[in-house]
Amino acid sequence: MVHQQSGFIGFPDVKMKPVVIPDHFFTELLAQIDDLAELKLILHCFWLLNEQSGEFRYLRGVDLREDETLLGSLANEQGLRAPEAVLEDALQRAVARNVLLRLEIESPTATPATDERATVEDWYFMNTVKGRQTIALVRQGKLHELQSAIPEEARLRVERPNIFVLYEQNIGLMTPLIADQLRDLEKTYTPEWIEEAFEIAVSRNKRSLRYIQAILKRWETEGKQGDTYETSGRSTESERKRKYIPDEFADIIIG
Repeated sequence: MVHQQSGFIGFPDVKMKPVVIPDHFFTELLAQIDDLAELKLILHCFWLLNEQSGEFRYLRGVDLREDETLLGSLANEQGLRAPEAVLEDALQRAVARNVLLRLEIESPTATPATDERATVEDWYFMNTVKGRQTIALVRQGKLHELQSAIPEEARLRVERPNIFVLYEQNIGLMTPLIADQLRDLEKTYTPEWIEEAFEIAVSRNKRSLRYIQAILKRWETEGKQGDTYETSGRSTESERKRKYIPDEFADIIIG
């Protein structure tokens, strides 16, 4: 009986093109990466950037989302989730970990009714000295090589820290479940509310998503008037705190 061979059959006996990966990837970064999809994405980005020529290299989000090789490698990750959804998580993680640097380009697109609607492209740069310099030059409007790929009317968007970055930098490591909860927050609340809720949680040393969710839920049900940090001089310290501390935590924090 002949058994069908499975798994990797080995590298072919032909001259193969090497892919350059900095040694810091193995000595500093690899131990920090705890998500297989993120690891696959980063390695794939190294490969794609190696395939490019020229001094300044970058990746377009639209190209990554249409990359059949990349999507195929992510098809079996994180249960039954679609590879496109897994890719979005991996991109968010790589940006939050500061491995990939994200730049948003906004340009108008003419509709059949001759109206103009803004479309946004996300570009990614590896966080190397050259990548950081490239982004700085693009932001200053000094990089003609990259600007030639941008429509003349395009402008750079000043992007708020996305919710994944806020969580990773202020709370801790993400899991797929937390990622889903963060997406729900983005759909429900404004970026200003989310950022302020994170600031309050950090300032009170209550670094948990549950605490942030409770703050936002209270604002949603009771209203949020003006700056939560500013109250009238007649308010007591406890009253000022209770304006933004969730009820379920108030007795513990205020006493």
